[in-house]
Amino acid sequence: MEETNKNGQAGGPLAGYRVIELAGLGPAPLAGMMFADLGAEVVLVDRKAGKHAVPECTLRGKRSIVLNLKDPADIERLLNLIEKADVLIEGFRPGVAERLGFGPDEALKRNPKMVFGRMTGWGQSGPLAHSAGHDINYISLTGALHGVGHAGERPTPPLNLVGDYGGGTMFLVSGVLAALLEAQRSGQGQVVDAAMTDGSAVLMAMFHSMHAQGHWQPVRGANLLDSGAPFYDTYETADGEYMSVGPLEPQFFAELIDKLGLDPGYAARQYDPTAWAQLRTDIGKAFKTRSRDEWRTVFEGSDACVAPVLNFLEAAAHPHNAARQTYVDVDGMTQPAPAPRFSRTPTAVRFGSRPAGADTEAVLADWGIE
Repeated sequence: MEETNKNGQAGGPLAGYRVIELAGLGPAPLAGMMFADLGAEVVLVDRKAGKHAVPECTLRGKRSIVLNLKDPADIERLLNLIEKADVLIEGFRPGVAERLGFGPDEALKRNPKMVFGRMTGWGQSGPLAHSAGHDINYISLTGALHGVGHAGERPTPPLNLVGDYGGGTMFLVSGVLAALLEAQRSGQGQVVDAAMTDGSAVLMAMFHSMHAQGHWQPVRGANLLDSGAPFYDTYETADGEYMSVGPLEPQFFAELIDKLGLDPGYAARQYDPTAWAQLRTDIGKAFKTRSRDEWRTVFEGSDACVAPVLNFLEAAAHPHNAARQTYVDVDGMTQPAPAPRFSRTPTAVRFGSRPAGADTEAVLADWGIE
């Protein structure tokens, strides 16, 4: 089932690869969506027809089949699919796939070149491996949650972007791609153990470095990039909206001061902490004099590193996002377009979300399975 683009080339860099995704929540479905966006044939194995809501962004580009993973006959069908797949991704607790009869040992015996991607919060080993948890818990253990928030306030959950998707999906995808490359050389597949705690810990690498260099302290809202500095924060505008401010470099900070009409003397005191309290007050007062859209007109296209804080519905209408077609309309809803972009094998959303089980007969027939 190979897709082609308008130039007749294979649609996306993963065209021709087959991925099995076992239905779950959180980071694994987003990983499956990314593989589909990249051109792979992704088959979603649901456990109950009509189980999930449609439309749903993370279902796009995937065909859905229904298998009863407690039925030996359906387990055998899954193993037959595994024999013909390049990748399998699952997000069960450790040991569940083994107990059901399609764990890595059995899967790799059937298909030695396959990559078996496992996505969990705590990982496949360790004292917490079998415990329940969610994004907010995983990033608690790596220091990520502790650092998000203003001084004197409690930690603020950064949606579920850091654990589920940053530390989870992105490391699962990169791990699977690395294992696929290695399998081309060795002819052997392997297990990818992607844990949200491991991934979010890696995302904190820069802050470990800055602490070792004496430039970061484990105190919320007291550092350069956590709102401790007045030139890296958000400010309310006259209409109750917000602007983001982040001119770390002196020349960009000078442009901020100029466009806000503040005392030019601030430019020479950017990194003088004794000036920060008054600077924060003056920046705040300045932004309160105009609306967000008025300030957007002042700053857009400049080097002052200032941008309007948009909600996710407003984002699609911003001229930059519109010009780059950062968002697409699929299934009657606006959703993010595939990323990143490729010069020779461009990606695309090939089709929208499918109801659970809608493609069972077609997929089994296409893959040569009775």
